[in-house]
Amino acid sequence: MRVEILGCSGGIGGTARRTTSLLIDDDVLIDAGTGVTDLPLPALKAVDHVFVSHAHLDHIACLPFIVDGVGEMRNTPLTMHATQETQDTIRKHIFNGLIWPDFSVIPSPENPYLCFNTLEVGRSVVIKNRSITALPANHTVAAVGFQIDNLNNGATLVFSGDTTTCPPMWETINAIADLRYLLIENTFPNSQRELAIHTKHFYSSLLLAELRRLRVTPEIFITNAKPAMFAQIEKELLQGAGAHNIKMLMAELVLNL
Repeated sequence: MRVEILGCSGGIGGTARRTTSLLIDDDVLIDAGTGVTDLPLPALKAVDHVFVSHAHLDHIACLPFIVDGVGEMRNTPLTMHATQETQDTIRKHIFNGLIWPDFSVIPSPENPYLCFNTLEVGRSVVIKNRSITALPANHTVAAVGFQIDNLNNGATLVFSGDTTTCPPMWETINAIADLRYLLIENTFPNSQRELAIHTKHFYSSLLLAELRRLRVTPEIFITNAKPAMFAQIEKELLQGAGAHNIKMLMAELVLNL
């Protein structure tokens, strides 16, 4: 299984960093932030599934453009996988006929460009040799992370999505036998502690404290850092990493499971 980081930043700007999207092989996206803009039309057409962690714009910005751009080129609808709360938000505020056309009924209700599958925490969706499971998260809106398993060899990647302290997330992570990679958010440096608390994101010292809960030894990649604060976040995390193998996630990185 090939996981390409299309975008992993908490905002636009900066070198090779765009907002969150991961491409699994050639047919599955995890989130659809501005990193998707680098994909040419044939690659967009090949995407059959988009798993959405939550409805914030930096994670869904390109979803309307994908559907609009390749809907007529496809023989089947694009499937958006999300919790019911996230679906309701996106349908009400994006695919509402005002902000963007409702492609769940275009070109017809019987043959739409977009369809929906409802995710529940702990329930897996199996696509070919891959299992994708929604994980608990704790954010200002309904949100999940994702556990991505290669069913051929048992290797696993976890993507936290946007979250702050969430004990059930750590319980799930610690139960994974072969966790190769942990992609976990850290949006703010310590100087922005109050903003991080208000917006339910990790800041450096909180994430380092939370990593003490970790009982497995994956490679740890930090995602969703704000571009203007990237260097400070990196400095704080690397200084406090201890025995943990922590790296800042960058666009264009490819992880193999």
